[in-house]
Amino acid sequence: MQRRRALKWGLWTGIPMLLVVLVIVFWNWDWFIPIVDSRASAALGRDVHIAHLHVWPGRVTRVVADDVTIANPPQWAGPPFATAQHLTVQLNVWDDIFHHRLIVPLIALDHPQIDVAQAPGGKENYALPQASGGDATSTKIGDVRIADGHIHVVLAKLKADFNLDVATRDNGGNAQIVATAHGTYNNAPVEGRMIGGALLSLRSAADPWPIDLRLANGETHIALAGTLQEPLHLRGANLKLMLAGQDMAQLTPLTGIPLAKTPPYRLAGQLDFQDGHVLFRDFAGQVGKSDLEGTIDVDPGKQRPLVSAELRSRQVDIADLGGFIGAEPGHVSTPGQTPEQRAQVAQARAGGGLLPTKPISLPEFKFADVRLRYRGAHILGDSIPLDNLQVVLDISDGAVTLHPISFGVGAGSIRGDVTLTPEKNSVMHAKANIDFDRVDVARLMAATHTFGGAGTVSGSGTIDSVGNSMAALLGNGNGGVRLGMVGGDLSSLLVDLSGLEFGNALLSALGMPKRTPVQCLVDDMPLQHGVASFQPLILDTGEAIVRGSGTIDLRGEQLDLQLRTSPKHLSIGSLPAPINISGTFKHPAIRPGAELAARGGIAAALGVIFPPLAALPMIQLGVGNNHACDHVLAEIKQQPGGRNLPEPGSQAGGR
Repeated sequence: MQRRRALKWGLWTGIPMLLVVLVIVFWNWDWFIPIVDSRASAALGRDVHIAHLHVWPGRVTRVVADDVTIANPPQWAGPPFATAQHLTVQLNVWDDIFHHRLIVPLIALDHPQIDVAQAPGGKENYALPQASGGDATSTKIGDVRIADGHIHVVLAKLKADFNLDVATRDNGGNAQIVATAHGTYNNAPVEGRMIGGALLSLRSAADPWPIDLRLANGETHIALAGTLQEPLHLRGANLKLMLAGQDMAQLTPLTGIPLAKTPPYRLAGQLDFQDGHVLFRDFAGQVGKSDLEGTIDVDPGKQRPLVSAELRSRQVDIADLGGFIGAEPGHVSTPGQTPEQRAQVAQARAGGGLLPTKPISLPEFKFADVRLRYRGAHILGDSIPLDNLQVVLDISDGAVTLHPISFGVGAGSIRGDVTLTPEKNSVMHAKANIDFDRVDVARLMAATHTFGGAGTVSGSGTIDSVGNSMAALLGNGNGGVRLGMVGGDLSSLLVDLSGLEFGNALLSALGMPKRTPVQCLVDDMPLQHGVASFQPLILDTGEAIVRGSGTIDLRGEQLDLQLRTSPKHLSIGSLPAPINISGTFKHPAIRPGAELAARGGIAAALGVIFPPLAALPMIQLGVGNNHACDHVLAEIKQQPGGRNLPEPGSQAGGR
């Protein structure tokens, strides 16, 4: 009986114990691989496979997956999206069971390889479904370690093909992540190195996360150094950003925001993040020969980014802004330019045309909305009769508004309100209203380095046009300009030269008289299909009346003008022949008319007979007409667009 009981007890206890021993001896966690693969594949929307699975249960359970492979999306050729020799995850099971929160003390990747690719058509292999459900705040990830990681990136749209080497390291007790880049980006060489703090501290607001980044993409150099209080939420930034390069337009592929072409630049300021905005604030530096400072705020937005910029310059070279109107920016002498840039500037200056012909890129206008406020306190250049510049520019859904763009000229200004609206066939519809408010003649004349003057010029102008470049917009334009001046004076050298009064011009050059008074000036210049005509141009001075006629062809950049001077008094040495101005904007030709040649021939013949008689053909009786343009000025002032002209005889532009 006892033997039967012992045998029975042995069967009921020994067999289960044997089974437990057999399970322990022969247990293989690889049996669960199909379940793990299936769930991971469903979560990522692509095939996931692991070769072996190891589990060490405990309060903190350690799981190791060997030879992990994440495939590309279906019908995508090439190497798998990601592989790793080993993936180690530690899970705090106790917290999961009793506190319903997932604590992951460690994620470790050994020899991970990721191949990120984008096809020319835009299809990409890195788009993964976003996680849904669950409480993200209940998941806490601790340390992340990477050993000998490699990422290969090929992006067709960005013309990029580069490699990233990524690893974590212990730097004297401080954990760091180190990434180096090498390859090409935007078809230009790219080299970079980033050292960041421990990935463990990414979620810890108590420990600011340090970062030190150096990146070179072609001629563009970027440096970023400082800390982030909450890097995963982009809060608490204390970052210094430095940008330097040959052309700001080369920043477009890196920032995603279209930028105008510029001369060499170097800017440094604070990089900050607030309420989802990216700010480059309190920056200062140099662009070409101009200094630049201010703040740029980028709101990524839902449909397109909104870029708000408050910029200012103490000194600005207008040539540095040429890229904004399609011209080649800067000068041949601009510091820091490459030989290629100098050659481009020289070629543009030597080219046949003066007006920029570069097509306006409508997609760039539509890429982002812009709110720009800019002030240039002082415009550089002794030969530029402009003192300061103010710009208020808005771009909304591709439509550009300048309200206004204003240039200071002495105590006066030239102010324009401009709208550019995209239309079909890649053209813009441009409308502009320009006001000339008491423009300082002395400032205008000082830019010639030869002539002087006093008084002010006022008036207005309009243009309505369509085109795809600055040259096309002016060449197709309709509108006109009306200018007037009452009182003041001009250098008699300028007036006398317009009538070739060589005797008076010689006296003026010697210093007497220095000025001739201006009774009035009126210029009515309508613009039709890109051709401006003088109807009329009258300058009434104390010595003579100058009348102008002819056309300015903005489409062909051609001049066909004539100036004729009628002296008001008997003038010896006067040659009242017309002055013809022809040629192009870049290369005008100024020559006297046929009447001057005839009078010169007569004078030569009489001089052979009796030298004093040579002066007879040069004697012109005065017309005796004062205020010749007053009635024209009064008439034009009553017409549309004449509101800004001065009152006839008002002496408003007095000395």
